[in-house]
Amino acid sequence: MDNDKLLKELESKLKTLITENYKEIKPQLEKYLNTFLEKSKTKLERWLFLFSSGDLTEEELEWLLKSQLDLMSLQRLQTAGISKIKLNTIKNNILKIIFNVIIELIIPMR
Repeated sequence: MDNDKLLKELESKLKTLITENYKEIKPQLEKYLNTFLEKSKTKLERWLFLFSSGDLTEEELEWLLKSQLDLMSLQRLQTAGISKIKLNTIKNNILKIIFNVIIELIIPMR
């Protein structure tokens, strides 16, 4: 498992999501995601290892990712006037992309 490849793929897909769907808050969201990926890198690598070795289920991986995103609050965006509903949509879209990239890269390797 090439963690660097996975992280680059995640960055690329998340940047596409931001560019295509959230142009109005792109700088703030990019900053948030960069911080999230940087601060979560060690955890992501550990979860990827456990998931690729079969010691973590898809449900457990999804729960861990969601919890990590919850910890990395989008509060800064909320103070910028973004509604909670929109923030939850953004968070769910980010979670979906991260989860799908991991599943697409790891499942074929099992």
